Amino acid sequence: QASEEVSKSLQAMKEILCGTTDKEPPTEIVAQLAQELYNSGLLVTLIANLQLIDFEGKKDVSQIFNNILRRQIGTRSPTVEYISAHPHILFMLLKGYESPLIALRCGIMLRECVRHEPLAKVILFSEQFRDFFKYVEMSTFDIASDAFATFKDLLTRHKLLVADFLEQNYDTIFEDYEKLLHSENYVTKRQSLKLLGELILDRHNFAIMTKYISKPENLKLMMNLLRDKSPNIQFEAFHVFKVFVASPNKTQPIVEILLKNQPKLIEFLSNFQKERTDDEQFTDEKNYLIKQIRDLKKP
Repeated sequence: QASEEVSKSLQAMKEILCGTTDKEPPTEIVAQLAQELYNSGLLVTLIANLQLIDFEGKKDVSQIFNNILRRQIGTRSPTVEYISAHPHILFMLLKGYESPLIALRCGIMLRECVRHEPLAKVILFSEQFRDFFKYVEMSTFDIASDAFATFKDLLTRHKLLVADFLEQNYDTIFEDYEKLLHSENYVTKRQSLKLLGELILDRHNFAIMTKYISKPENLKLMMNLLRDKSPNIQFEAFHVFKVFVASPNKTQPIVEILLKNQPKLIEFLSNFQKERTDDEQFTDEKNYLIKQIRDLKKP
């Protein structure tokens, strides 16, 4: 009976916030309800007890939460301000990935939070950010994929914030990231490689890219991934490998590795993914890399 009451109240709340098909939500009442959700702490209570709410109710909670998060008064976003002052809300949502019954609902709310830079900043610079490396490797495919979608959003949405975060935390983040590139899970490995390519090719992350491509162990890892049994993983590795070769400012250790493997690399790249005949850009890039490697001279 209590569960039914909760579901009815959530339904009513959702109608007030979102309106119905034939009528818009009344601004005055929406403002009152929003204020009450903050003052009574109900927003926190709903997330803390999401497990106990029935399936439809969980959906309603995420719709109520996302709707109220988007609410603006002029240039202000009151819910963003409220969550910034109560950051444990973000960490409750993040921890939701550990509970299969609520993981996907928490993911939907968390990604809505990440759209707002102040909230993304709280998560990025927290101890809990590193939990993502565990969540994207979870054995339940849906949950791992959802966690990766949130992880990717965090690392690509707010460019300047992310560049600053990666520069400050380079060593710890890339140490954890490397484990993803060694993952036994094909999907995690491929998504991580693709995201790595996106991050180091983004002009905002120039300092990160310079640091990453100066390390010989990173080049060796990409050369190994070029020979992965999956053509898709080889292809994603190629997009990171090309940055090492194309850089005009290669470090001495990088030049040495390329020179040491010069004949092998030329032969390997000449036969690399020949079946991609319709991808002109890929063919051009491959030919460019072969030329760059061929033209390398001992310093």
